[in-house]
Amino acid sequence: MNGVACVALALLMGYAIQRGGTCTVAALEEVVQQRRWTRLRALLEASLWVFGGFVLLRVFGRLPQLPMGYPLHWYAAVGGALLGLGALINGGCVFGVVARVGCGQWAWLATPPGFLLGYALMERWAGAATAMPLALPGWLQEIPQGWGLLVSAAALLRLAWLAWHGVGHWRLGQRAWSPHLATIVIGLTFLLLFVSLGAWAYTDVLAELASGRFMQLGLRGWLLPALFAGALYGGWTAGLWQHRWPSLVTLARCTCGGLLMGAGAVLVPGGNDSLILFGMPLLWPNAWLAFASMCALVLLAFWSRELWLRARGRSL
Repeated sequence: MNGVACVALALLMGYAIQRGGTCTVAALEEVVQQRRWTRLRALLEASLWVFGGFVLLRVFGRLPQLPMGYPLHWYAAVGGALLGLGALINGGCVFGVVARVGCGQWAWLATPPGFLLGYALMERWAGAATAMPLALPGWLQEIPQGWGLLVSAAALLRLAWLAWHGVGHWRLGQRAWSPHLATIVIGLTFLLLFVSLGAWAYTDVLAELASGRFMQLGLRGWLLPALFAGALYGGWTAGLWQHRWPSLVTLARCTCGGLLMGAGAVLVPGGNDSLILFGMPLLWPNAWLAFASMCALVLLAFWSRELWLRARGRSL
């Protein structure tokens, strides 16, 4: 796949993130406030689509070389908690940053520089803590041919079910997408980029920049601005741009949130985008531990806020 096609895929991914309002924090807030799991299920479904893609690529002998994974380690739990705390302070996870910038909320442009700083500082202090990488997961080494048929059938059935029950939510130009449509597009564009360029998530690009490896980025370096450009186009065409200057408080909050998420990404390693789109589909245990730790901290914060608001309401 040529460079223009890869940039177009990154544009589409950013567009989908903005139109779907994709964000782990928003998904968990929906769980607490509305007792609905729609957004969280959609995020986990993105991992399932990538998992199925890995299986098919392996069955047909087209799976590119995978980066090394990491074994289960308590650092992953701490890193996940930092990702969750940073996302809470920031007002959104790394997916949510793309969605917010796409809506013209310019304060969230301060999050990526904060992530860079946090990653660089934590890498100096604990860069060797997550060494001893693992090879290709055992379950991917020998996959029966029948798995390809099962995965293909499951994917077709799922698309048919969503199309049947989601009439009116599948128009690409619609202002707000169904969370499932958005995450399916995110997962599939990630797979196509993975086949073309290898594993790619925008926090990985930030991590390489923070580590001084920017000369190794090549075409992948252009995908980061393309991702945000796609989100901006999505917000602009939906009429969601907010033309006002951000406050200093919001800028500081976004920078601090990004700094904590960058520090957490060193310990995991990886941001929550690479967890959902790469580590979790590969069934790396540290990725699942980090995501669970992130979700637990965010849920605890939201539940604590709910209890406090109820107690305050009764006292009044």
